[in-house]
Amino acid sequence: MRMHNADATCGIAQAAMVLGDWWNVLVLREVARGHVRFDALAAEIGLSRKVLTERLGRLVAHGVLHRSLYQRRPVRYEYLLTDAGAGLLPLLVAMQDWGDRWVLGDGGLTATAAADGAEHARVHALVGTRLPDGLELPAAQGPEVPLVSPDAPATVLFTYPGTGVEWGEPPIPGAPGCTLENRLFRDAWPDFRKAGVAVRGISTQLAHEQAEFARAEEVPYPLLSDAAHQLAAALRLPAFRGAGRLRHKRLILVVDAERTVRHMLFPVDDIPHAVAESLRLAANPADAGGSRPGADGRGQGAAGADPSASASR
Repeated sequence: MRMHNADATCGIAQAAMVLGDWWNVLVLREVARGHVRFDALAAEIGLSRKVLTERLGRLVAHGVLHRSLYQRRPVRYEYLLTDAGAGLLPLLVAMQDWGDRWVLGDGGLTATAAADGAEHARVHALVGTRLPDGLELPAAQGPEVPLVSPDAPATVLFTYPGTGVEWGEPPIPGAPGCTLENRLFRDAWPDFRKAGVAVRGISTQLAHEQAEFARAEEVPYPLLSDAAHQLAAALRLPAFRGAGRLRHKRLILVVDAERTVRHMLFPVDDIPHAVAESLRLAANPADAGGSRPGADGRGQGAAGADPSASASR
């Protein structure tokens, strides 16, 4: 890519050099979603093996991805985000928010979604898929916590815009303060615990912001911070910008012990009903439906040679 001399000191131009074209952006999108092996990337994006090998090589050379050996005979690699690559996750989420609002939507700012919209279809397509392995988020009550409890048959994950937030004028549709939702989950916690169901509340607020709220409201379940947008990028969750920050739209996932999404509640307009419904769905595995056999968060894809491996031999 040819650059004007003035671009040498322009961070935007330098970032554009690394990203290169839309194929590179889509590769990063899929790696963030947990599709880290060559065949899975090729299948998800629809790239030829030659072009994908070239794109992966460039992203590795730029320090955005690094290769991790997972098989020796034949040689196979996983492509994982470096710190520099993880720093691009907020950019991916911001691009998604812009596309949802200005390309797929009517330009209106809202914290909810229409039942016939792209966000609704994308989020509900998560049912039957697995969450990426190893994804943990900082907790208000202490160190990083796994998204799915290893000790519960089901985990309820609910995302919300933020607590104690002044949205300003005019108000953003669908974005009231989230104290009520947390209080309802808190009050229903004995029922969740009796049913053996774990609960996680997730927002893009910082962990110390959540900790202050958790102490004041005596929240008994973990509040997790997605300030780095790891979860939002991994699941392509709907977001909006409010009070100067990208924020999750309100939704609820019911996830089983194998990290498979069994149920999705979105949009969440009737909060009391949604809290009660999430408990009912999580406590009754027989109601779980919509799974897609073979859906794998690591995205190993079909068997086949990894052409990028030959360069490492």
